[in-house]
Amino acid sequence: MRHKVAGRRLGRSSAHRKALFRNLVTDLLNYEKITSTEAKAKEIRGLAEKMITLGKKGGLTPRRQALAFILDENIVAKVFDELAPRYTERPGGYTRLIKLGPRPGDGAPMVRIELVE
Repeated sequence: MRHKVAGRRLGRSSAHRKALFRNLVTDLLNYEKITSTEAKAKEIRGLAEKMITLGKKGGLTPRRQALAFILDENIVAKVFDELAPRYTERPGGYTRLIKLGPRPGDGAPMVRIELVE
Protein backbone atom coordinates (compact mmCIF):
# COMPACT_ATOMS: atom_id res chain seq x y z
CA MET A 1 0.00 0.00 0.00
CA ARG A 2 1.19 3.53 -0.70
CA HIS A 3 -0.94 5.55 1.68
CA LYS A 4 0.25 9.17 2.05
CA VAL A 5 3.23 8.70 -0.30
CA ALA A 6 3.56 11.90 -2.29
CA GLY A 7 4.86 12.25 -5.83
CA ARG A 8 5.16 9.94 -8.79
CA ARG A 9 8.13 7.65 -9.37
CA LEU A 10 7.78 7.61 -13.17
CA GLY A 11 9.79 4.38 -13.38
CA ARG A 12 13.08 6.15 -12.62
CA SER A 13 15.61 6.30 -9.83
CA SER A 14 15.53 9.37 -7.60
CA ALA A 15 18.60 10.92 -9.26
CA HIS A 16 17.19 10.30 -12.74
CA ARG A 17 13.84 11.75 -11.69
CA LYS A 18 15.47 14.88 -10.22
CA ALA A 19 17.50 15.41 -13.40
CA LEU A 20 14.36 14.97 -15.51
CA PHE A 21 12.46 17.55 -13.44
CA ARG A 22 15.35 20.03 -13.61
CA ASN A 23 15.53 19.67 -17.40
CA LEU A 24 11.78 20.03 -17.87
CA VAL A 25 11.51 23.08 -15.59
CA THR A 26 14.50 24.71 -17.30
CA ASP A 27 12.91 24.16 -20.72
CA LEU A 28 9.51 25.38 -19.54
CA LEU A 29 10.97 28.62 -18.21
CA ASN A 30 13.04 29.06 -21.38
CA TYR A 31 10.36 28.36 -24.02
CA GLU A 32 7.36 29.25 -21.82
CA LYS A 33 5.45 26.20 -23.12
CA ILE A 34 6.38 22.57 -23.63
CA THR A 35 4.56 19.35 -24.51
CA SER A 36 4.94 16.41 -22.14
CA THR A 37 3.02 13.55 -20.61
CA GLU A 38 0.34 14.48 -18.11
CA ALA A 39 2.11 12.83 -15.17
CA LYS A 40 5.41 14.65 -15.81
CA ALA A 41 3.67 17.98 -16.35
CA LYS A 42 1.72 17.68 -13.11
CA GLU A 43 4.92 16.94 -11.23
CA ILE A 44 6.91 19.89 -12.63
CA ARG A 45 4.07 22.40 -12.24
CA GLY A 46 4.84 23.06 -8.59
CA LEU A 47 8.58 23.22 -9.16
CA ALA A 48 8.23 25.79 -11.94
CA GLU A 49 5.90 27.91 -9.82
CA LYS A 50 8.39 27.80 -6.97
CA MET A 51 11.12 29.14 -9.28
CA ILE A 52 8.89 32.05 -10.34
CA THR A 53 8.06 32.76 -6.70
CA LEU A 54 11.79 32.91 -5.96
CA GLY A 55 12.11 35.40 -8.82
CA LYS A 56 9.36 37.53 -7.30
CA LYS A 57 11.22 37.64 -3.98
CA GLY A 58 14.35 38.98 -5.66
CA GLY A 59 17.61 39.28 -3.77
CA LEU A 60 20.74 37.21 -3.65
CA THR A 61 19.58 34.21 -1.62
CA PRO A 62 16.55 33.39 -3.81
CA ARG A 63 18.74 33.81 -6.91
CA ARG A 64 21.23 31.29 -5.53
CA GLN A 65 18.41 28.90 -4.65
CA ALA A 66 17.12 29.15 -8.22
CA LEU A 67 20.64 28.62 -9.61
CA ALA A 68 20.89 25.43 -7.53
CA PHE A 69 17.90 23.99 -9.42
CA ILE A 70 17.78 25.63 -12.87
CA LEU A 71 20.56 24.48 -15.17
CA ASP A 72 21.29 27.71 -17.08
CA GLU A 73 22.31 31.07 -15.62
CA ASN A 74 20.66 32.92 -18.51
CA ILE A 75 17.31 31.33 -17.70
CA VAL A 76 17.66 32.33 -14.04
CA ALA A 77 18.27 35.87 -15.23
CA LYS A 78 15.16 35.61 -17.42
CA VAL A 79 13.08 34.42 -14.45
CA PHE A 80 14.24 37.28 -12.23
CA ASP A 81 14.23 40.05 -14.88
CA GLU A 82 11.33 39.17 -17.23
CA LEU A 83 9.01 36.55 -15.75
CA ALA A 84 8.84 37.70 -12.12
CA PRO A 85 7.73 41.28 -12.97
CA ARG A 86 5.01 39.81 -15.21
CA TYR A 87 3.45 38.04 -12.21
CA THR A 88 3.85 40.67 -9.47
CA GLU A 89 0.09 41.07 -9.02
CA ARG A 90 -0.66 37.34 -9.34
CA PRO A 91 -0.60 35.38 -6.05
CA GLY A 92 0.20 32.03 -7.70
CA GLY A 93 -1.05 29.77 -10.46
CA TYR A 94 1.52 30.72 -13.07
CA THR A 95 1.09 27.59 -15.22
CA ARG A 96 -1.72 26.06 -17.26
CA LEU A 97 -2.19 22.49 -18.49
CA ILE A 98 -3.99 21.94 -21.80
CA LYS A 99 -4.87 18.33 -22.62
CA LEU A 100 -3.88 17.24 -26.13
CA GLY A 101 -5.11 13.64 -26.19
CA PRO A 102 -3.24 10.36 -26.32
CA ARG A 103 0.21 9.97 -27.86
CA PRO A 104 0.02 7.89 -31.06
CA GLY A 105 2.78 5.44 -30.13
CA ASP A 106 1.75 4.23 -26.71
CA GLY A 107 -1.46 6.08 -25.86
CA ALA A 108 0.08 8.12 -23.03
CA PRO A 109 -2.05 11.19 -22.21
CA MET A 110 -0.22 14.27 -23.51
CA VAL A 111 -0.57 17.86 -22.31
CA ARG A 112 0.90 21.24 -23.12
CA ILE A 113 2.12 23.03 -20.01
CA GLU A 114 2.54 26.76 -20.46
CA LEU A 115 3.03 29.91 -18.46
CA VAL A 116 -0.10 32.05 -18.27
CA GLU A 117 -0.01 35.60 -19.60
